[in-house]
Amino acid sequence: MTAVSDVDPRAAPRRRGRPGYDRETLLAVAVEVFNERGYDGTSMDDLARRLGIGKSAIYHHVTGKHELLQLAVDRALDGLFAAADEAAAAPGRAIDRLEHLVRASVAVLVERLPFVTLLLRVRGNTAVEKRALARRREFDHLVSGLVAQAEAEGDIRPDIDPAITARLLFGLVNSLAEWYRPRGRVGGAQLADAICKVAFDGLRHPRPTGG
Repeated sequence: MTAVSDVDPRAAPRRRGRPGYDRETLLAVAVEVFNERGYDGTSMDDLARRLGIGKSAIYHHVTGKHELLQLAVDRALDGLFAAADEAAAAPGRAIDRLEHLVRASVAVLVERLPFVTLLLRVRGNTAVEKRALARRREFDHLVSGLVAQAEAEGDIRPDIDPAITARLLFGLVNSLAEWYRPRGRVGGAQLADAICKVAFDGLRHPRPTGG
């Protein structure tokens, strides 16, 4: 018999919620609590207290906290894969598509910050987390493929393994989840510009030659 935690919630029938509570609000609050307390450290009682409702009201929307986690990480991953599809369809050389992917991924992170933050914290302790990590590895493979293609075209230095380059590049992007706050003066476009300048052009200011 299949365990409840192993059932893909996206295949489950939609449940009708009680008036005054919608699934989107519930998901937003759940992600906030998961990020504060950790998924393993959050109980349904914790979620009910934060929402100010009984647990039974939550179960009108979802089957449990595992479904909330699935919805949350899918929100982040679906955005990243949409960015990858957009980059794959973009014109130009592989290096141009790689930069496009970096910029689009920054936009996803800024727009879906709580969801991406939660995704980056999953450790594979549950079936839902294992599926999320598998999709992350698939995304990493797409990035590595673009890096390898850019190396083959002579636009990226060839003396670093493409997988390492991809990890370092998206390490810059993912680090935003730890310190970026939307209320600041720096927007997503400025963040993307900064990351692309550091990653693709480097930090060292070119010194004038001759003289």
